[in-house]
Amino acid sequence: MIPPKPPSRSGRASLFRYLRLFRQDILSAQPARLYRAWMAEFRTPFFRSYLINQPDLVKTVLKDRPMDFPKSSRIAEGLRPLLGESVFLTNGDTWLRQRRIIDPAFEGGRLRETYPAMWAASQAARSRLAARVGDTVEIEEQTSHAAADIIFRTLFSLPIEDQIASAVFHEFKTYQRSQPILNLAAFLPLPRWLPRFHRRQTKAAARRIRALITELTERRRAEIASGSAPDDLATKIMTTRDPETGATFSTAEMVDQVAIFFLAGHETSASALAWALYLLATHPDWQTAVADEARQLGDSPDFADMARLRVSRDVFRETLRLYPPVPMMVRETRCPERFRGRDVPRGAQIVLSPWHQHRHERLWDRPDEFDPARWGTENGRQCARDAYMPFSSGPRVCTGAGFAMVEGPLLLSLLLRDLRISAFPETVPEPVAFLTVRSRGGIVLKVDRR
Repeated sequence: MIPPKPPSRSGRASLFRYLRLFRQDILSAQPARLYRAWMAEFRTPFFRSYLINQPDLVKTVLKDRPMDFPKSSRIAEGLRPLLGESVFLTNGDTWLRQRRIIDPAFEGGRLRETYPAMWAASQAARSRLAARVGDTVEIEEQTSHAAADIIFRTLFSLPIEDQIASAVFHEFKTYQRSQPILNLAAFLPLPRWLPRFHRRQTKAAARRIRALITELTERRRAEIASGSAPDDLATKIMTTRDPETGATFSTAEMVDQVAIFFLAGHETSASALAWALYLLATHPDWQTAVADEARQLGDSPDFADMARLRVSRDVFRETLRLYPPVPMMVRETRCPERFRGRDVPRGAQIVLSPWHQHRHERLWDRPDEFDPARWGTENGRQCARDAYMPFSSGPRVCTGAGFAMVEGPLLLSLLLRDLRISAFPETVPEPVAFLTVRSRGGIVLKVDRR
């Protein structure tokens, strides 16, 4: 079975038709030629944008010369109400300072320390799903709940049942369906007079989320002062001093960072896990392989077990290839450039699309098929180096990439060790880009005991 893929835009599109299609869904607004093109230019009387798939050009932008291609300031137009001045939006010295404080919390040793919290949240997720044996479930709701539980347990040592954690989770559900990761202003440098289509309820949800996160942060600051704070990610980040200035994050700065941790640690994980479970439901041979491998896990958390979950890890990697949670990223040129014989002016938008590069017909064998075994092939290994960026790449690679690659395989293994999921052929999900790549009408699966 070929996994579902959004239909591509047919024919040429005027600026206003493109904007209308973009507002409905980022992915289906794009033409099919982007799955073969090395570079595409979008030109109007107002601006030029360039989508780049060619591996060496992507490497130039993300790895070789990242300071010459800062994150586009227009991304903030849609996300600033929630993320403030978080590490996801900043550039230059501000971004460097933030990474110096944040990165130590996500170093290899810290993953081992957070593993028991991940395990406990995964066990709770399995219990919730086991209670639905014999029923049909909307699996995105289950993975959203599980991912939120993991981020709160690892960040603030709170289960999702905590009153504030639960409130943040439910507010985020409102936000998630109404705010795309890239709004029109982020993807295209539109004239300032053109409406940005911000939704009132989106801004209101962002304010409520930030108020709740502020309460959590202030509570933790008081616990740190009294010496009663748990040794979790929030404590680590809030007590880490910038090695150059000696300063720690203020409460307002920490609220910005917690907002992006929740976006990256909850929303993207929930998206990837939901698609992984759907893919396993439609590929029962791979589901059986994950379940058989999961029987190696004991009944208590042991970080060393992660090295044994090779099938689950490859399934999760393949899911991230087919359904990268953040489908597109935008950078901006600081100087005039020349790409593939074309002059790219200063201030142009450079669009990097994991969605298109991960399915590029000139790079991948059978790009639209689900095949976790590809990672052991020569083509898979080559593309892993040159054409795979679910967490971005280079200096701005997602800080939590290692975290996600533990969380995803662990959750899949624990859920499927005792449970079997199956899909309904008549209800094929339709991928669309909301805040992340989700299904327009959800993903309905049936749960049974194995």
